[in-house]
Parts: sequence; C-alpha cells; structure tokens
Amino acid sequence: MDRLPRADGATGADPVLVEIVAGTLAAIEKEVETSIGRTSRSPMIRDAHDFRAGIHDRQLRKLTGRSYSALVHPVVRDHPIGTMNPGDVFFHNDVYLSEGGIGHLPDLCVTVPVFADVDGAPTVVAFVQAFGHHDDIGGAVPGSMPSAATSVYEEGLMVPPIKLWDRGVRNEAALRIMTRNSRMPDSLAADLDAECSACLAGARRLGELFDRYGVAAVEACFEAILAASTEVYRREVLSQIPDGTYVWEDYAEHDGVEPPKLHRQRITLTMDSTADVPLVVDFTGTGPQAKGPINHCGDYADGNFLKKWLAPILRNLAETPERMAQLDVNEGVVPLIEMRFPEKGTLLTPVFPAPTNARTFVILRLLGVLAGVLAKATGGRMPADQETIRYTGVYGTDADGQPYLMREVLGGGSGGRYYADGEDTIHVVPDSRNLPTEFTESRFPLRVERLGLALDSGGPGRYRGGCGYEKHVRVLRDAHFMSIADRSILSCWGVNGGRAGRPFQVTVDPGGPDEHDVDALADAEPLPAGTVVRIRTTGGGGWGDPLGRPVEEVLRDVAWRKVSVAGAREDYGVVLRDDGTADHAATAALREERCAARTGDEPFFDRGPGYALLSGGATSNEFDHL
Repeated sequence: MDRLPRADGATGADPVLVEIVAGTLAAIEKEVETSIGRTSRSPMIRDAHDFRAGIHDRQLRKLTGRSYSALVHPVVRDHPIGTMNPGDVFFHNDVYLSEGGIGHLPDLCVTVPVFADVDGAPTVVAFVQAFGHHDDIGGAVPGSMPSAATSVYEEGLMVPPIKLWDRGVRNEAALRIMTRNSRMPDSLAADLDAECSACLAGARRLGELFDRYGVAAVEACFEAILAASTEVYRREVLSQIPDGTYVWEDYAEHDGVEPPKLHRQRITLTMDSTADVPLVVDFTGTGPQAKGPINHCGDYADGNFLKKWLAPILRNLAETPERMAQLDVNEGVVPLIEMRFPEKGTLLTPVFPAPTNARTFVILRLLGVLAGVLAKATGGRMPADQETIRYTGVYGTDADGQPYLMREVLGGGSGGRYYADGEDTIHVVPDSRNLPTEFTESRFPLRVERLGLALDSGGPGRYRGGCGYEKHVRVLRDAHFMSIADRSILSCWGVNGGRAGRPFQVTVDPGGPDEHDVDALADAEPLPAGTVVRIRTTGGGGWGDPLGRPVEEVLRDVAWRKVSVAGAREDYGVVLRDDGTADHAATAALREERCAARTGDEPFFDRGPGYALLSGGATSNEFDHL
C-alpha cells in the first residue's frame, strides 16, 4: 500500500516521491551497466562499452532516458506477462522478430521481469533489460558482420524470444547452442552471464522500490515522469519548429554487394503545433531495399524504437546547451511523433531475409537527415553532420595458435554548432570508448604505433567540425583486417556556409612500397606480419562561413595540430608566416578575394567532393537550397 501522501494533479503522484523514484531508476540503470562492464569478458562489451541498459514499466514504456535501449514488446508478444515467474530471464536477437528493437544479430538482448506483491500475489510491474554488441554469434566471417552478405542466414545465429532462465535455472541447452555457434564461446558465455546477473540484480533493486512505497504510488510516479517529459518536449523543443512541411534527404554510399551508389534516405517533416501529435516524420521516398547488409527494420511497433533513437536530435532545439544536456529521452517523446513508412521493400522496410548487419549506415544517417531537415526549418539552428561510429578490426591466430579478434568501434568528429565547434573523436553510443592501447598490446599480437587526431579532418566553418581519429596498428603475425564503415566517399555535410569534413580512410603500409587503400566494407584484407594499417575516421561538418572564423582561433587550431598550415590558408584564408604568426594584411586580402569569387547561389548544405562522384557530377540536390 502507499506509504506517502499523494498530491493532487493529473497523475496523483507525490512530487517528492517522483524525484526519489526518478533518481532510483537512474541509479539502477547505472548500476546494471557498471556491473556488466566489470564482469563481462569480451573487449566489445567490457572495454568498448558497446551495450545499453534500460528500465521499462509493465505497459512496455521506457522510463529511463540516459540512453536508448531495445524493446520489451517482442518478449511480451511471445511470452505473455501472466506466464512469467520470478527468476525468469528472456533472450532474443532475431532482427525480424524484435519489433524493431534489434538492428543486427550481434546485438544480444536479455530481459528480466520485475515482480511486486499485488493483492497477495507476485505480479509483473516492470522490466530491466540490457542489450549489447557481442564479438561473434556465428555467420560467414569472424565478428558476424559479413560485408557482402545477401541474406540474414549468412550473418549468424537467429534466436527469437526464448526463456533463457526459468525460475532461476539456466537453460543450458540453449546456451550450448549459442556458444557452439560462436568463434569466441568463452567470451560469449561470460558476457551473457554478466548481463543476466546484472539485470536480475537490477530487478531486485527495483522490486525493493515497489515494496517500500507501494505499487500504486510508484506507478503514479512513472506516469508523472513520462508526462513531464512529454510536456517539456512539446513546450520547450517542438515549439521552436515553425509550422510547415520540410523535406531533405541524404545517402549511404555502398552496400557491400553492388558498386557504390546513392542509397537514398528521405524525411518529409510536418509540424502542426495545434495537433495532438504535432510532429509527423514521413520516410516516403526512401530508396529500395539494398542487396547488401545496410537495411534496417524500422517499421515495427509504429516505429517505437526509431522515435526514441531519433529524438535526441530534437534536444538541439532547446534554449541553451545546458538545457539540452538536461533533457532525457524516454517514452514521453513517443506520443508527440507520428512516423509514416513507405511500402515494404525499402531500406527502412526490408523484407525477410534481407541482410542487416551494417544497418548503422541507415540509422546513423537518419540522425543526420532529421538534423538536416530541422536545419532547413529553423534557419540553421542545428549542428552540421556527424558520423561517429564504424567497426574496424584485426583477426588471426596468436602465438599459441588460438583465434583472436581485436575489434573496436571508433568514433569521429561531431558537427560544428551555431554556438561552438564540434567535439573531437566522440562516439554515438554513450560512454563507449576505443580500446586502450595497453590492453590491445597485451592481449593481441599487435602494436599501436600512433593514436591521435586526424589533421584537417574537421569540416571548415565559423565553427569547425570535430576531428576524427588517426590510428596506426602494426600486426606482429600474419592477420586480416576487417572494416564495416560508411562515409568513405560521401562526407559529413557542412551547413549554413560550413564545409564538409574529411571522409573515412584505411591505408595499408602507408608510405611504404605496398601502400594502398582498403574498401570501407572489407572482411579479409590480408596483413602480412610487420604490416602497418592506418585508420582515419571521419571529421564532422563545419557550421557557418569558414572565412568568418577569427584568425586567433585558426592559429590555435594550428598550434593544437587540428589544422595544418596549408589547411589554414586553403580552408580559412589565413596566411601564416614562417614563425607561426598570422600575416593579417595577406589574410584580409585573401579572404576578400575568396568572398568576391562567390556566386551567391551556394547551397545551404555542402556535401563535399565525393557526392559528385556518385551523383553524375551534381554537387547538390534539389533539397539542399533554402
């Protein structure tokens, strides 16, 4: 029964208890993630931190907002709540049976129901869930991400929602099947143990909250948390979008099977501030389903996952950067957005068994498409583009003859903003990171010879795009290199006069006799012992006219080795003397000359030189102008 007085209001929740419950949910989510990070074994989970936790109520609504998570919908669809018992743990990774919550097979998801006493009987009142990218779940290549896959059957083991633990007893047969299909069985088993145990502990902690304050009081707090989020986004964020309809599109550049081409992703955004659902996001015009693995199953559960995936972009419309950082993304954003999908058979509505392992090319691009269409709607009050995830790795056998896979998810630069430069080497997954050099060199037959910022990679602008990584890895034994990456031809676009950033590039034997670039989608590039591979990740797009960037800021960038002397002149019109100081007279003259050469009809977006290679020579499209 309730132990605190309940205040008047739409939810009937005591405001003090709302704060207690919200803080407890955040603490439990963090505790679950910390436990997974400390007890798992694979580099991808333990070190790169490519996993997420989430807490959902019994109506399947996401309550926490620190990060995105998968969905509970497929678990409840196949295992009704009334059949669940304390100690149960559910598992799934089947993309097409995940209701849109799982994008590719290496993302394994565990879900634990939370029980509390209702009328003397244990009843499901919430769910704790974790999902993460695991090293290997079978399939055609190590890492379970074959770049030339043409069906999901090549990508690994598909598991629909099953009961992995039954009343506290593990399903050893199911675990054996999964580990038998993995090239890294010990890591997979340990990671699953870590995730299941962490979620069970989180469920116990959440159950204690219900025991202490009562089911009715805690659920009233859930309603208040979500209602507050809905109201904040409606009042503070969506109110910044003028009523009207806006269209923009962007592209993935390759699918691993066909030659590079423009794989179109389009958003038609309609804002009607008087409507109950004010924001409509229509994906009509998105290109056909790809033959290769860049498809994403977005059109399930009314786009529930995509709504929460895209909603963080909306935070950029908040009044101040500080306010942006305060806004969570939970289920409260869902009632404000309607998603309209094209017919089956597109990049966002693929038909089984279309491959999906590189679906990041689509869902990451959609973040940028939404940012671009909002930039058009708001006159540029959005960041330039960022592309902050790609998988690279080296695999082979170590000195003991055992197989190894060193794979990491490297970030890149974020886009310049209307008030600040972009950030360097960030990752789209919160709290994720590159693998520590000490760990890499002690565990694998590799040596990291350089790790720093990629010079001149950030897009020029009044506010410069963030820089990407430059990483040099020498293999000490014969090995193979793998890459699942986009933006190797197309660049992160600049906006409002800002220019595009530098694209992704992998070079084998840089400066040596066998120097050559590797395709961004590669499964088995041979690396003889002693070979160096250089990885340069993308730079974010620039915001605003680079000729308007103060000279002292360009000098600072040169001193910090983010911009070269040549880049200062070419990109910013800043002329440096031999002693590193600026020649202000020459700079003023050069900038004046550059301004005079402009035609005045430049597009609002700069896509970089790679776009012309795939567009038949065009440098912009019909939607790039205001």
